[in-house]
Amino acid sequence: MTANTKLNSNIKKILNDGKAENIVSIPLEGKSSIADYMIIANGTSSRHITALSNQISTKLKKLGLQIFSIEGQREGNWILVDAGDVIIHLFREEVREFYNLDKMWSAPLDNVLEENI
Repeated sequence: MTANTKLNSNIKKILNDGKAENIVSIPLEGKSSIADYMIIANGTSSRHITALSNQISTKLKKLGLQIFSIEGQREGNWILVDAGDVIIHLFREEVREFYNLDKMWSAPLDNVLEENI
């Protein structure tokens, strides 16, 4: 298991323990160089997704891992946590449905390239 795969697994466990809903991990290899994985999850409210982002930060720091930034905590509708090789998007359900990142990032790369030709 690579370090990035382990980081991805640790974050999914933190989210699961925090009662996040609809947790999806998307491998980004061959799709983007921003990270190795993108995790998308729902919280039940703005307060819940803020708490989830805080849990991720606290627990990863205890493991000696770095959080590079956390964006969107003030509004609490969509919080992005940058853990380096894993990017985490935490949404309220209706905001996640609106932006539909799952579909955009899960699409096979070949289909995206063919549509743009």
